This record gives sequence, structure tokens and C-alpha cells, in this order.
Amino acid sequence: MELELAKNKELHSLRLVVISYLVVFVLKISAYFATGVMVILAESLHTLSDIFISAFLLIALIWSRRKADENYMFGYGRAQNIAALVAAILFISFTGFELYREAISHLFNPSVANSYQNLSWAILIILISMIISAVPMLSLIRHGRKGAAAKAQLSELFNDQLGLIAALAGTVFIAMGKPIADSIATMIVATMIVVNGIRLFIENSRLLLGKSPGNKFARHLEELALSVRGVVGFHDLKAEYIGPDAIHAGFHIEVEKNLSVQDAHTICKKVEEKVYECTLCKSCTIHVDPK
Repeated sequence: MELELAKNKELHSLRLVVISYLVVFVLKISAYFATGVMVILAESLHTLSDIFISAFLLIALIWSRRKADENYMFGYGRAQNIAALVAAILFISFTGFELYREAISHLFNPSVANSYQNLSWAILIILISMIISAVPMLSLIRHGRKGAAAKAQLSELFNDQLGLIAALAGTVFIAMGKPIADSIATMIVATMIVVNGIRLFIENSRLLLGKSPGNKFARHLEELALSVRGVVGFHDLKAEYIGPDAIHAGFHIEVEKNLSVQDAHTICKKVEEKVYECTLCKSCTIHVDPK
């Protein structure tokens, strides 16, 4: 129940993100046409890619909540990891490298400095965008449990704030007569996008490869199993993530060899119930060995 409530809050937060991005994009692109500041265009393109990515993450989150079936017996939880992986690739390719290309081109073409205008308007729009972007970011931060889609989105919202700070600094320096700051700020935005994209790519690739929950989870699972009366041993644990909030685990428990099959089965069921109740395991295979 608690996990389902957290997922509903996550879904609401991601919807809020998409709406806020649409508003911010309109503000940024309007500011670019009014001012001619390239870093504002960079932030507009950044937000445009965020709109598509966020919508994809939202769809993936809804899709991942489907129940397991005969085609995907562990469910659809990894859809969020796939979405985050695609988002990472888009961060690196579509946005990051395109911004590098534009920034370097303008860096060696100082004549564009004469086209800047209405810089006070640009500064105001950036400040408003920072406030709007902060709303869904705070909404995601408030609830602790997050799936891969929400983590990817939160990371990008934080990245947006850093990018807006760079855009604000660049615009202020332009207003002070230093147009080179436009190209520098644009490259800073591009660098943050690429670094964040690489991190997301690595993190979600590991999960799709079948990353283990780690030693802490293994110790906790062993303690749970041994706490059940009648279990005298625990070994051969195999576990992997099958979704951001779901784990598949298989292990052996040892019971006294003189127990009846019925008694051994009862002990096994108690262990299984405890594992489902106290861990993120959504699928659990337990083998009973006599000792």
C-alpha cells in the first residue's frame, strides 16, 4: 500500500514536470527571439528535448505498472530503465553535442554581439524559469522512494537549475559588455547535459544487465530466513533487480532431515511470506534442503 502510494505521487510529480516544461519552453524561446542571446536558445533546446524525454519517462512509468504476464513473467518494471537509458542517449547526442557545435561557432564569430537586445527581459525570464522548474523538483524530492524514471527526471531537473544559473551568469556578463560569456555559458550547459547523460547511461545499463541488490540485501535476506523457526541454514542466493522497486531472488534454506514434507513446506511458506513482507522482492524461489 505504501509503495503504491509512493508510485502515485511519483506519477503526479512527473505529470507536473511535463506541464512545467511546456510553460518554461514558451518563456525561453520567447526570450531568445526577443534578445538574440544564444545561451537562451541553448536552454530552449534543452527544455524542448526535456519535454519529449519527460513524456517518454511518464509513459514508461505507466507501462511499468502493468502486471506480469506470459510474455514478461517478471513484469514490466525494467521499462523505466529503458526509458532512462534512451533519455541519457538523447541528453548526450541531441542536446549536448549540438550545443557544443553552436557555441564553438559563435566563439569565433564575435560579430553576433551586436545583435543582443532586451537583456533585462532575458534575465527576468531566466529567473521565472528557475522558479517554475523548482516546483516539480521539490515535489519529487519530498517523497523518498523513487523509480528509475523519477530519478532520471529529478537528475535532469537539478541539471536544469544549474543550466539556468549558467545562462543567468552568461546573460549578466553580456549586459556588462562581455559577449564571449554567451559561448562559454552555452558550453557549460552542454557539458552538464553530457555528464548527466553518461551517468544515467551507466547506471541504467547496469540494472538492465541484471545488477545484484548487493551484500546488504543478501545479509538482510539471510537474517529473515534464519529468523523463521525450523530454518537451520541458508545458502546459494541469486538475486537481481527486475525493476526499480522490484527484486527477484532465489535461495536454499536448510531444515532438519527428519521433518515431513508438509512441515518443510509450511516452513518454506513462512520464509516466503516474511521475504515478501520485509523486502522489495516481487518474485521469490525457495529450495528446501534437508540437513
